[in-house]
Amino acid sequence: MLLEFTKMHGLGNDFMVVDLISQRAYLDPVMIRRLADRNFGIGFDQLLIVETPDHPNVDFKYRIFNADGSEVEQCGNGVRCFAKFVHDRHLTNKTKFKVQTKAGIVEPELGANGWVRVNMGYPKFLPNQIPFLAEAPAALYDLALADNETISIDVVNMGNPHAVTIVPDVLTADVAKIGPQVESHERFPERVNAGFMQIVDEKHARLRVFERGVGETLACGTGACAAAVSGMRRGLLSSNVEIELAGGKLLIEWKEGDVVWMTGPTATVYEGRLDLRYFQ
Repeated sequence: MLLEFTKMHGLGNDFMVVDLISQRAYLDPVMIRRLADRNFGIGFDQLLIVETPDHPNVDFKYRIFNADGSEVEQCGNGVRCFAKFVHDRHLTNKTKFKVQTKAGIVEPELGANGWVRVNMGYPKFLPNQIPFLAEAPAALYDLALADNETISIDVVNMGNPHAVTIVPDVLTADVAKIGPQVESHERFPERVNAGFMQIVDEKHARLRVFERGVGETLACGTGACAAAVSGMRRGLLSSNVEIELAGGKLLIEWKEGDVVWMTGPTATVYEGRLDLRYFQ
């Protein structure tokens, strides 16, 4: 069976996007892992699937699978690419629409030059909302790592779980060593995305993210939202901030008690067709 797909990226965070409204296919975790392989498959951080929504007042259903085949709740860079994809494929003529995700409804809005602004919903901070094992809610938590090392983290759920730690310099932060420890830490029952943020000034921060099920990526949209909100709550960042990642910059807006807004670019790399028999 030939499956049509589109390769896209948001700041280098790359995706294979598949329309399962106008075509039919079943992609199991083994097949997804093979498709994600950068040497023997298409290669991507996440697979994004477009489906018919379950609710009448929603335009699309959007499912996200990591490169390891696990399904996740939300992806900030992915939802921007998703919005551009459904518009470019003429699945909708709207420039603003509602999308059903595993984490709830998000509302992307297409702008000029491939930029998309997204209502990412309300951030959550309570341990049971992450989920994170803690005796009581706190502004910051100490997380014990290997070799008697401890880091201070904030926890934020942006539709998916994030742990944010502030570092002096993202370039020298040992993301390769600490990231996997945080991602699979026993205090995060569903694992977590580990963010390492450097505050430049109140309007500007730098960020690296070790994503669960993927590893470090060039950009993470929900990670940028979580890091920005964390910095704002600590009084280190203003309510409108630029988050700089390895792949580029995102604009994040948030005020206490309100939703988080994320604005950033998208790009289509190529379109193709593949025979799924080779990936079974």
